[in-house]
Amino acid sequence: MGQRGGSGDGGGAGGFVRRVPGRGPRTGSGQGRPRPGSGTGPVVRHERTFVRALPLLLVVAGVVYDVSTPAAFTAAPLFTAAPLIAAPFYSLLGTALVGLISCATVLVLHYKTSTTTDVEAVTELLTVLTVSVLAVLINRVVCRSDEQLASARSIAEAAQRAVLPQPDRRIGGLDVAARYEAAEADAFIGGDLYAVQDTSHGVRVIVGDVRGKGMGAVAAVAVVIGAFREAAEQEATLEAVAQRLERALAREGMRRDGLDAFEGFTTAVLAEIPHGGGRVRLVNRGHPGPLLLRGDGRLCVLSATEPALPLGMGDLGAWPDRADETEFPPGATLLLYTDGLSEARDRRGEFYDPAARLGGRIFPGPDGPDALLSTLTEEVRRHTGGGTTDDMALLAVRRPSAPRSGGG
Repeated sequence: MGQRGGSGDGGGAGGFVRRVPGRGPRTGSGQGRPRPGSGTGPVVRHERTFVRALPLLLVVAGVVYDVSTPAAFTAAPLFTAAPLIAAPFYSLLGTALVGLISCATVLVLHYKTSTTTDVEAVTELLTVLTVSVLAVLINRVVCRSDEQLASARSIAEAAQRAVLPQPDRRIGGLDVAARYEAAEADAFIGGDLYAVQDTSHGVRVIVGDVRGKGMGAVAAVAVVIGAFREAAEQEATLEAVAQRLERALAREGMRRDGLDAFEGFTTAVLAEIPHGGGRVRLVNRGHPGPLLLRGDGRLCVLSATEPALPLGMGDLGAWPDRADETEFPPGATLLLYTDGLSEARDRRGEFYDPAARLGGRIFPGPDGPDALLSTLTEEVRRHTGGGTTDDMALLAVRRPSAPRSGGG
């Protein structure tokens, strides 16, 4: 196969493994439990509660204002604002009730002062009634928009499950976790990809990043993942899998017009973990090097021995892929990620360095991969202040410390 491996503590050939000094083992599983964004949940709930109570508070404020001011002053703006605020947050019945309460309050206030038939009173009542009817119409429009948005979100979720299905927690005797974080709000999938396949050659994995954005990138993701799943089952070597992906992207490029036909490419790293062996083979096509987190907190960056061009750039040069091989001991976790993680910037422009952040930390147990990914997404969210400029795909594969029966 033309593989290159090594022995000793480094577990790899020269230039392939780079150690990152740790600061002593620190269990990271406790940090990984909170879901991203969970820290803002109570604040959002309090704001939503206040907004839902605001229409009735406006009616009460209008009553207080009308009673405590001379007859020449009117609280009509408060009574008209109540149904308008209720329209986007209340149901149809709730919006109509707020409108009726506002109209009834205006009528009662003028009845108590015996001004019901005055021109100002009639004008005020008609104004509140008109705004209440408009609020009901606005409520119907908002409800229809919400239904369309919910339908679009369900379609997007179905597309994500079809293109990027969540892998099983156990595959080929390994503990697996995957996470996709889209940079755009309310987006589900983009140009990043991952896939895990249990084959007769071992568990094969791919994590990649397609050039570009939008539906074109999603289509390329579908092509890469489809080709990978087929090649992972049929090809005897990891290098042959990479060549199959190269040919699949070349065919896709020929079907495209314009710039993408010449400049479309995908950075990717492919991994193969043989059954019953303590090794991992990697083919890296211009992608960030995976991290190997050992059970004692030591961390290694699995950089490629010889840099290679991304997939889809075969026209610029032709040379055989060469798989690097290194040790994958029990209790270790292999972390593969896209540049949305390593290129996440804070407000000062500093990058998030996963190797420096994870050195010396441990994520034990079958839930270790999921805890690791939860910790990373939460730390990136804090590092960037809550917003990222690129999608982020994460995949963690852990070899259990002791032999366990069953597969995914």
